[in-house]
Amino acid sequence: MQIVKDTVVTLDFTLKDDSGSILDTTEGDQPLVYIHGSNNLIPGLERELEGKSSGDSFEITIPPTEGYGERDEKKVISVSKDMFPSDQPVSAGTSYESEDNEGNPITIKVVEVNDKEVKVDANHPLAGVNLHFAVAVKDIRDATSDELAHGHVHGPGGHEH
Repeated sequence: MQIVKDTVVTLDFTLKDDSGSILDTTEGDQPLVYIHGSNNLIPGLERELEGKSSGDSFEITIPPTEGYGERDEKKVISVSKDMFPSDQPVSAGTSYESEDNEGNPITIKVVEVNDKEVKVDANHPLAGVNLHFAVAVKDIRDATSDELAHGHVHGPGGHEH
């Protein structure tokens, strides 16, 4: 069986940056299980997986344009300190969950704090980074109608209801 839209794919991977530092890996943990073609992966990796078979292994470098995008300095802004919870200190390096203009969840990271303002960065942490993947396809099966309706994998390695 090959990886095509609406198949459930189980894979192991290691993700590194240009310096060879490991950013993420399934080694020593559960494999990644996802529904192919449901926008669950970055575009470049999903495109590279298309047509692969169980047992295939490969290495690929995904540029920022096919990963998490280029860094956008317009996403580094200063906002009023009043926008943050008053019961917790706000400090550089802290991350918060927020929403973009379309209501999609995003993570913002505090860059700098002064008496009245907080400078935040809404770029994805991997924006502007070349992503070096080593991937091993472990299993492929057809997604069930329930999985397709819910948009995620059920059972082992997936979501339990």
